Amino acid sequence: MTRAPARARTLLASALSVTALLITAACVAYDRDVPRALPQGVSEPPAETPPSPSPSPSASSSAVTDTERSTPVLNDEQLEAALITAADLGPPWAAGQGAALWRDGTLKATTDDGDCRRLLEVLYTEEPFGAPAGPRASVTLDDTAEGAQLREQVGAHRPDDVERALVWLGTLPEKCGSFRAETARSGTQDVEVTELRLPDTAGDARAALRVTLTGGAPDAVPARLTVDLAAIRVGEDAVVLTNGGFGEVRAEVTRAMAQLGADRLAEVARQERLRV
Repeated sequence: MTRAPARARTLLASALSVTALLITAACVAYDRDVPRALPQGVSEPPAETPPSPSPSPSASSSAVTDTERSTPVLNDEQLEAALITAADLGPPWAAGQGAALWRDGTLKATTDDGDCRRLLEVLYTEEPFGAPAGPRASVTLDDTAEGAQLREQVGAHRPDDVERALVWLGTLPEKCGSFRAETARSGTQDVEVTELRLPDTAGDARAALRVTLTGGAPDAVPARLTVDLAAIRVGEDAVVLTNGGFGEVRAEVTRAMAQLGADRLAEVARQERLRV
């Protein structure tokens, strides 16, 4: 029997993992009675406990419900339990081995326009809402086949600050659709910014972008870096997720992990409310 090349087997496994992931995320989003895996250390509530009402999702609404304002402040351990893992993605994803080199090499860039310069700073710092006002947790995962890196951060932020940042992110495909940026290590970059649609069920409010930077040193072959940035409010907490690399960066992975990350954070907060 002829064996498929190792590369083909890896891509097939990756595709199957993503497909299973999307199916799981869809079940969680649209059928809350479907059993699902919870973060380690988080148990299901008693059967007779009614689920807390779900606020209507909005990409730019500044309204915050009383339920959201009463969300307890989660500690480090609880935030860690809400993070996605390599097991959620499956092979070829694995625990990260440090920050990707392209963060300093390409994302450390500047441009004249204020909004576009701020966007570059947000991509580099991964803090569209500023530093969390309290505990935070993060995880780094590497795609060992394509060389992509996915990072998730969760932490507490003031809902009004988050809403303003989400509105601002939503204006960037028009304000910064195409511009040029200068880097210290990778020369001039041609930057394109487009909207990345997230599931309407991911958190209470959300915004996401796909940013591509193409360029390099004058004597080098042009390289293309793609970075997805997803920002989601979940009550008084927030999820920031980036997925980037010089190889294939799959938007479906970004969407599925944004949904899963928001659901897990909401579930951990719900469990904490039940204990209070």
